[in-house]
Amino acid sequence: MHSTKIVTSFIRNNDKLLILKRSNKVKSMKELWAGISGIIENDEVPLKRAKIEIFEEAGIVEEKIKLIKAAEEMRVNSPQYKNHEWEIFPFLFEAINPTIKLNWENSDFRWIRVEELGNYETVPGLQKVLFNLL
Repeated sequence: MHSTKIVTSFIRNNDKLLILKRSNKVKSMKELWAGISGIIENDEVPLKRAKIEIFEEAGIVEEKIKLIKAAEEMRVNSPQYKNHEWEIFPFLFEAINPTIKLNWENSDFRWIRVEELGNYETVPGLQKVLFNLL
């Protein structure tokens, strides 16, 4: 089975979490809600990639985020590709009232309570990833 290593990060602001809606311009999981995610390149350190993605996708600089928790690596089967799984490195960060500036990869964002995540059509395994961080 082929696998792709990715990071998925959640940003917490008070009692709410940031989720992003993937745009229709991305390669996979178009228009599904997700955390801030990105492919880990080569031998890159997952935490470093998470911080890069947070800046690229949400416009939040490293100085404005604080790592709260890094969960164990998880594997989630990809319904989009045959014989493929995502190897996910989950992170939870905190930021106080950040200004969100989306790039082309996402078309919308929401600040939600944990219990509201089930109201959104998300990428596979997002709830499982989040619950491993809480």
